[in-house]
Amino acid sequence: MNPHLRDVAVPNDWDRRGLPGWSYHSNALLDLEKEHLFRNHWQIVGHVSDVPNAGDYLTMDVVGERALVVRGKDGVVRGFHNLCRHRGSRVVADEKGTCGNALVCPFHGWVYNLDGTLRGAARPRSFPDLDKREFGLVPLDLEIWMGFIFIRFRNGGPQASVAELLKPIEAEISHYRVADMVPSWGIWTQKTPVNWKSVRDVDNEGYHVAMAHPALQDLYGTTYYDEPFVNGVSRSFATYNPHAGRRWSVRQYVKIAPRPQRLPERLREAWVYYGIFPNAVIALTPETAQFYQEFPLSTGETLLRGAIYRYRDETREQAAARYLAYRVDRDTMAEDVQLSVWSNESMLSEAFAGFFLSDLEYGVRTHHDHLRRQLPVLDLATAPDEKDMGALNEALASRG
Repeated sequence: MNPHLRDVAVPNDWDRRGLPGWSYHSNALLDLEKEHLFRNHWQIVGHVSDVPNAGDYLTMDVVGERALVVRGKDGVVRGFHNLCRHRGSRVVADEKGTCGNALVCPFHGWVYNLDGTLRGAARPRSFPDLDKREFGLVPLDLEIWMGFIFIRFRNGGPQASVAELLKPIEAEISHYRVADMVPSWGIWTQKTPVNWKSVRDVDNEGYHVAMAHPALQDLYGTTYYDEPFVNGVSRSFATYNPHAGRRWSVRQYVKIAPRPQRLPERLREAWVYYGIFPNAVIALTPETAQFYQEFPLSTGETLLRGAIYRYRDETREQAAARYLAYRVDRDTMAEDVQLSVWSNESMLSEAFAGFFLSDLEYGVRTHHDHLRRQLPVLDLATAPDEKDMGALNEALASRG
């Protein structure tokens, strides 16, 4: 057995099956996923440095919801549903910007203060008296953790606070001073023609690195290992290979990447990935922090979204290392997109008998276990009738 599995219990009767193929192209299941996973669980919108000043805002449109994060005059970052209380228009239309000292709906001109309270309706005499709080923007649960801004579309969802959820990785991440970082190039998005779970299936295991990712294999392939999802969090860890550098980007990166003294020795040459159920990753290198995530647009299309952050006082060597790491990540992402397409295509084939997972793929298996606990209908090998999906899932969940 791989030595990196020494601390991971893999029972002899470990179930090697993954999710059933039908779950990757069921519209009814996707509705349940949006409801029970994406609206109920914490999602990363960005970082505090994306909204540094009063009036700065970020928006995020996913799974039929529209989030707005804005920094108030008091310096507090707040989250709201991006919808006007008059007719439901977007209060702000751009993904990022500055609104001055108020948010003004572009439809009829209703004005909101930066704390979400209603300042006033256009032509107010055409309405009865409006309570400024009752008709304010609808708030979202928001929590800032290590500088990352998390929101939750369903207030008081079943998941613990972000701080409680991520407590197991807090001590290690704290060494990086992520909260003090600033944006590198802003938030990026990309669409890919697969089910969102296919993206996560590829990202949740490193078994494929040796075959599919030449640059990563060169950089850290002999040291890389995954850890399973436990209570919604996983971790993957690697340090530079002793003889890394066959590829130009890797060779230059290893040569110039600083080994920061503020990091413990074990992290000075490490790339670390923290998975956050159901759909996000925070990744750290000695010179950067980043997040990336995926959201379903349909059963066969997914929105990829993320951002990279750097140290405010980075040196020229750190900046060059950051660029070289980006080159490696860019190639890796393109390779992963192709792998997810090939895997996702098979889900429609009658010849596909389902996953059969290696001991090294417990990241996939434990993520699927988390999904099954949320949506017990996923335990069914055969697709239920689409119109019965919701009721059947509810009945299965009620059995405990």
